[in-house]
Amino acid sequence: MDKTVSTTAAAVAGIGDGATVMIGGFGGSGAPIELIHALIDAGPKNLTVINNNAGNGHVGLAALIEQGRVAKLICSFPRSADPKVFTELYLAGKIELELVPQGTLAERIRAGGAGIPAFYTPTGYGTELAEGKPVAEFDGRSYVQERWLKADFALIKAELGDPLGNLTYRMAARNFNPLMAMAAARTIAQVSRIGPTGDI
Repeated sequence: MDKTVSTTAAAVAGIGDGATVMIGGFGGSGAPIELIHALIDAGPKNLTVINNNAGNGHVGLAALIEQGRVAKLICSFPRSADPKVFTELYLAGKIELELVPQGTLAERIRAGGAGIPAFYTPTGYGTELAEGKPVAEFDGRSYVQERWLKADFALIKAELGDPLGNLTYRMAARNFNPLMAMAAARTIAQVSRIGPTGDI
């Protein structure tokens, strides 16, 4: 079995309008920039994107947002170093934001991959982020119920891959990538190197 494809265009060809897409990376580290730009070229719109931030400058996720392809962004850090693109569209009411604390975001994605539909966390209790969510008390402390996050597709970046889809990551570039690979129905990995099956 060989799961590799020869072009980024072929890799993202199955992503259609209205899809939910997880995009790995922490800032620029571990972000699958080439896959994101292939997705822009492919043209799907009304996407829900799950990412740690809202993109920087005019490349990668910021470019996808700038092209008007993202209807909703689920992230923990929309105010990055250069968030101009997202900020302008958000203030104009052209993109929806679901703000999630970073640890909660990671756990919601992990829960999606592990098949855990909900969990409780003290993070966000008593704030606007907890409004409308179930609350329960455990050992005298209040916790907010958070739901899993799953996606139709995950676009991730890895250092080394093999034809079966096994992956390794380079240092901090690992970040959200393996969690998102678990939580998506289909994972598309951009790799720096492909080795033979059995090398990983």
